[in-house]
Amino acid sequence: MIIHLETAADPRVSDYVSLTDVQLRKAKEPAEGLYIAESPKVLRRALAAGHLPRSFFVSEKRLPEVQDLIDAHPGVPAYVGTGEMLEEITGINLHRGAMAAMHRPEPATVPQLLAGARRVAVLEDISDHTNIGAIFRSAAALGIDAVLISPRCGDPLYRRSIRVSMGAVFQIPWARLPDGPGSLDGLHDAGFTTAALALEPDSLTIHELAARNDDKLALILGSEGYGLSQETLAASQHTVMIPMHAGVDSLNVAAASAVAFFATGPRS
Repeated sequence: MIIHLETAADPRVSDYVSLTDVQLRKAKEPAEGLYIAESPKVLRRALAAGHLPRSFFVSEKRLPEVQDLIDAHPGVPAYVGTGEMLEEITGINLHRGAMAAMHRPEPATVPQLLAGARRVAVLEDISDHTNIGAIFRSAAALGIDAVLISPRCGDPLYRRSIRVSMGAVFQIPWARLPDGPGSLDGLHDAGFTTAALALEPDSLTIHELAARNDDKLALILGSEGYGLSQETLAASQHTVMIPMHAGVDSLNVAAASAVAFFATGPRS
């Protein structure tokens, strides 16, 4: 159902107002049960994953690229306007030309995700949405079965996370831990070996951890600035490090996740 916008003040497009205001969006989107999917490719991946649109938001120039998606959802409004009008509403240059406000799916539970999983990533208090998106992209590419995130971790369904992940956040099931990853009893009870990426005196190297070829392994990654909490380190069965060269002390958390996921994938 195509609706041509005549003014940027149209109240029907309130879902798309001020997309650059991070604090506003972090409060508004989960509370209202929505998220914003940006670009035709990401829209297609979200819809292919079974997520439902509540509206489309498309520039006149890019309408032909997503006309089939709009036609497939005849009861969903598709707001169409000039690039200038859409930029005035969103606060960003909508160079990809298409967005949708999507209904958030019902959250999965941790036991649901652990059933049948062999490789799990646990993210503690990672706040940078670019890093979160990159971690999910690596997880999808490198055989991670599920991602668990702490209560203070950023939102995988925030617009930047989705965009950086190239829609991988729709492929990898994830759940938010109610008590954070400091209490890892649920993982241990489910038969997972827990390994926290941290530079500790007794840390295993990533090669040593990979050689164990644990049947079930949870890799725990900490925040960009502070790393993992002492509570999490104490509860983890192992700490693990990636050996560095040339005096470099560590990798960015997204890069470290890719190395760890690749190195420790199950071999049978």
